[in-house]
Amino acid sequence: MVAVDPEPRVAIALVDASLELVPPEIAKHPAVEKTAKRRGKRPLAMLLDKSLHYHAMKRLPSQEKRGRPDIVHFCMLEVLESPLCSKGYVQLYVHTLSGQVIKARSDVRLPKNYNRFVGLMEQLLAFGRVPAEGEVLLEVLGRGLDKAIEDFKPSRKILLSEKGVRMNPLDLASKVLGGGEKAMIMIGAFPHGDFSDEVLRSADEIVSIYEGVLEGFVATSIVLRALEFKLGLYDVDGRNV
Repeated sequence: MVAVDPEPRVAIALVDASLELVPPEIAKHPAVEKTAKRRGKRPLAMLLDKSLHYHAMKRLPSQEKRGRPDIVHFCMLEVLESPLCSKGYVQLYVHTLSGQVIKARSDVRLPKNYNRFVGLMEQLLAFGRVPAEGEVLLEVLGRGLDKAIEDFKPSRKILLSEKGVRMNPLDLASKVLGGGEKAMIMIGAFPHGDFSDEVLRSADEIVSIYEGVLEGFVATSIVLRALEFKLGLYDVDGRNV
């Protein structure tokens, strides 16, 4: 058995995540009102979803990065269901496009069903925590990526981008785990566009782990597997230790 660290050694921050409630400026659009009526909810209490609100979103700035909570769902599941997380090595944060920072406890069981995930995120963004009472599993720490940085206190912050310096994922894992220091790996969780200035300013270095663009959940999976391998969570035959 692999010993569990008393504290996570690595933070995964899903940055500029395409996760937000319907903004007021499109709340009265017919596409939004139709969804609200069908679900029996107020428009402003629903997640913005491009598959449902495409025509309404044409009015929004940076609409190419918005309305894709499914991407965030995939990425969060990758982290929270990983051996790395179950062994206590990783802390997950979600930094949304609007600047809200969410902290997830490593033992939270995120719904695999997308509709249930939507309901959970709507509750979280409306009330700032899940569950509403009792021990917190998911919470909004506040606004600004610095909230996650202050909470985790990493010694280095690495942003994954196809525009970064090319590095083998296993070499990246060795770098992150070396020296006994804590590191934060930032991965984009949006469909198109560039990283925000806030994210770029926060990064100490920018690294590319592949020659082209990777989907956020794919990049997340590659990084997790590399870290797990370097930590010895698998034997040489690839079987779980």
